[in-house]
Amino acid sequence: MSLNLATQLREGTTKSHSMAENVMFVKSFLSGVIDKNSYRTLVANLYFVYQAIEEEMLRNKDHDCIKPILFPELNREESLKNDLQFFYGKHWEQEIAPSIATKVYVDRIHNIGTNQPELLVAHAYTRYLGDLSGGQILKKIAKNAMNLSDSQGTNFYDFNQISDEKLFKFLYRNALDSVPVNESRMKDIIAEANIAFSLNMGIFQELDSNLIKIMIGFLRNTLSNFNRSKK
Repeated sequence: MSLNLATQLREGTTKSHSMAENVMFVKSFLSGVIDKNSYRTLVANLYFVYQAIEEEMLRNKDHDCIKPILFPELNREESLKNDLQFFYGKHWEQEIAPSIATKVYVDRIHNIGTNQPELLVAHAYTRYLGDLSGGQILKKIAKNAMNLSDSQGTNFYDFNQISDEKLFKFLYRNALDSVPVNESRMKDIIAEANIAFSLNMGIFQELDSNLIKIMIGFLRNTLSNFNRSKK
């Protein structure tokens, strides 16, 4: 195995990445079918996830594996706060709580931050590179689907401190390759990246159930209206 962490992470998570894209909520999102309530729930859950990641990354900023990939311009907590204020109002902090799957995710991040900080690399890679890679496309889909103007409700996708996202991703991958790992540590980080994908899917799958309820409600209303029209 070549000690090329960026490439090994990409290749080692290909199956997990594909599985995540096939979760119903994600497929619906990509096709432009977005329920606003489900979306704002997602934003709330992501807030707790990024709050945990960024807290642990900062707490372990001097760790030899964290130092090379600690880029404050990637932080999402503040942008998510702006989105939460848009969706929930100025008292948003009193309106949100992490879902069951989100609690599991957050607990995992804090656990490894305390006991195996090197594994935070996997969570940073999974979230931040994904955000950078598809962010603008997802922002456009979200804006169109929910009739949002400007960046209202979609600040999460804006990396205002990064002028060239393509160049930054190149630099980030180089930074990943500079993380001091041996084969054993690399395998652990790749395994954790797959866990990270699984934890993200858990959040999406919770939203699937909300989407199904919405679809059932829509069908019921449609049938009810149809039956009334026949009378």
